[in-house]
Amino acid sequence: MHIKIPVKRKETTMKSIKKTFKTWLLLLVPLTGLTLAGCEGTDSREKVDDTVKEFSGQKSLERMDQMKKDIDDINKKQADRLKEIE
Repeated sequence: MHIKIPVKRKETTMKSIKKTFKTWLLLLVPLTGLTLAGCEGTDSREKVDDTVKEFSGQKSLERMDQMKKDIDDINKKQADRLKEIE
C-alpha cells in the first residue's frame, strides 16, 4: 500500500515568500519616499543643519572668515579716506 503525499510544501513556501516580499515591498517603498522627502526644505531641516554646523565647528569658521572680510573692508575704506585727506 503506497500513500502519495502531495508536494505542496514547496508551492506554499514559495507562495508565502512571494507574499511576504510583496507585502514588504509595498510597505518599504512609501516609507522610503517619506523618509527621503520628509525633512527637506522645512524649518526642522534647517535647524538640524545649523546644529550640525555648530557642533562640527564649521559655523565658527564661517564667522571668522566673515570677520576677516569685514576687517579687510574696513581697512580698505580707512585707507581710501586717508588718501582723500592727503
